[in-house]
Amino acid sequence: MKKTSKILILLLIFSMILSLAACQKKEAPDDGEIQEETAKEEENTDLEGTTLNIVATSESYKEFFDKFTNETGIKVEFISMSSGELLSRVRAEEGKPMADVWFGGGLDAFMQAKEEGLLESYISKESEDIPAEFKDPEGYWIGKGLTIVGLLVNKDILEENNLPMPTSWKDLTNPVYKDEIIMSNPAISGTNYAAVNGLLQMMGEEGWKFFEELDKNIPYYAKRGKDPQLKTMEGEFAIGIIPADKSAFDLQEEQNVEVVFPEDGIPWVPEGVAIFKNSQNLEGAKAFIDFMLSKENQQILAQIDGKDGAQMVKPGVEGYNLGVPEERFIKQDLSSFGKDRESILERWSELVGDK
Repeated sequence: MKKTSKILILLLIFSMILSLAACQKKEAPDDGEIQEETAKEEENTDLEGTTLNIVATSESYKEFFDKFTNETGIKVEFISMSSGELLSRVRAEEGKPMADVWFGGGLDAFMQAKEEGLLESYISKESEDIPAEFKDPEGYWIGKGLTIVGLLVNKDILEENNLPMPTSWKDLTNPVYKDEIIMSNPAISGTNYAAVNGLLQMMGEEGWKFFEELDKNIPYYAKRGKDPQLKTMEGEFAIGIIPADKSAFDLQEEQNVEVVFPEDGIPWVPEGVAIFKNSQNLEGAKAFIDFMLSKENQQILAQIDGKDGAQMVKPGVEGYNLGVPEERFIKQDLSSFGKDRESILERWSELVGDK
């Protein structure tokens, strides 16, 4: 009995050793995961309670910013400002930017800002699958979606003044539209700079003759990118040159207006996102870029904003269906948006003066 008891005890001890070893083996990778999770928690804790200042092109992003705050604990303060106005402000600030993140606006301004050393380089892990033409190779800016340029037509004004429905850019030079067309100054509005640059690429030197004739029908150039849509909706003008986004299409359900995509070509430009150099919350800004580029949040952004509707830059993300005839997209050299900006705007200024 004693011999049997000793054998049983030895077997029990051996079994306990094997069980303990198995537990240790199983727990080893879990410890690594725990350490990684702890590191992430500590990183988020460091950023939680901080404030991220964002300059956006529209107030429609508030819901998106709130989601970022809920997930990270980073409070977002944002203001709305057009690309040209913002670029002027950042230059004047001389290394002390008013915000951390620049969210939205025509790519030309971002290219110009990079050249002037106003942006911070950051290549997000979420940007790997984004096509090369929609991101700066050095990480100074990245596209989030496309802005498409179209026309908003107030059908009540057309009827009152017995005016025809425009279907092309060439139609806008018809003298019957004198003082009935509005567009924003392309030096201020990224959308209208996209229109000017895209049409010049499509028409060549003839494009300047087109803008000379178009200018005769425009009484003044708006100082805000959204003014053409608002003023056309309110009946101040018959035709506005606008970013053809979801908000414009929503107006078709509420007002007697119509969004028109010119049959002779649709200008377009990627909307940029960037971090300002000398950002006060650099790590928070990087966290926002990662957040914004995830597939889940790109999909949410497409539905909230809608101006990215024709195409999102993230593969596999469906934009808001605006029914844009993509076959009409003008074939554009995007590098022209940055490198030719100064010369185009200088010639534009000479053409229209102080109007």
